[in-house]
Amino acid sequence: MRDHSRAGAVNWLYAAPALLVMAVVSLLPIGYTFRLAGEYHRLWVDTRFWPVVRTTLSLTAVTVALELLLGLAMALVLWSPFPGRGLVRAVVLIPWALPTAVMAMAWRWIFNADSGVMGDLMFRLGLAASPQVPWLADATSAFWAIVLADVWKTTPFMAVLLMSGLAAIPDELYEAAAIDGAGPVRRFLVVTLPLLKPTIVVAVIFRAIQTFGLFDLVFVLTGGGPGGRTQTIAVYAYDVVFRYQELAYGCALVVAMALCLVLMTSLMLAASRRGGAR
Repeated sequence: MRDHSRAGAVNWLYAAPALLVMAVVSLLPIGYTFRLAGEYHRLWVDTRFWPVVRTTLSLTAVTVALELLLGLAMALVLWSPFPGRGLVRAVVLIPWALPTAVMAMAWRWIFNADSGVMGDLMFRLGLAASPQVPWLADATSAFWAIVLADVWKTTPFMAVLLMSGLAAIPDELYEAAAIDGAGPVRRFLVVTLPLLKPTIVVAVIFRAIQTFGLFDLVFVLTGGGPGGRTQTIAVYAYDVVFRYQELAYGCALVVAMALCLVLMTSLMLAASRRGGAR
């Protein structure tokens, strides 16, 4: 028992320098942000704040839902044995490996109003009257352009997370379900989905946090336009601090964003625990 305690103390001693560096790098900026933040009362009267919150929540809900559905389908396909599976797994991860700013610039060209591939494709399919479609000049199409770009980039990451959950499911459960006469759909519903639920919860929370704080993709692709209609909280805070030079209110926006993330994560954890208790 004493040896075990001594080993634990030695482990903490080895980890102490790294923990100290992490504390300095992470906690000091957070503390400084809280110290600078002020003018919280403006959050309630700012006519831009609540539309920005709605846009951020809508973007988070839509993209995470699509990524979950597509990522689950991709994970099931990539988990099944087929010739060249290793190569396919490597190829589908390319979007995730690309830097977000580079990827966003590419999508900006794809949605270019004059020479974009998307407008030309829609025109050739008969879905647009002209190949010159101002995708990013309309609030609705600009929103869906952000959704499409984000889903394209991060769905492979969601699939990788879900594949780690699939790897933890014992084959014996599938064999027992097959002996009981369960087909592929029933095996998915009674074996795969319940046992994959903890991984799904973690993946959804992780992606929701990332999407709620989305900045680089929106900043490069639409710049928050047109007319601020695709602005997320992160982009709005950037504008307030660096364009309007209102540091105190910008820090207040960042604090509000952090509180929203804590509330959103708590609600999702509570919902998952309630569902697991049934």
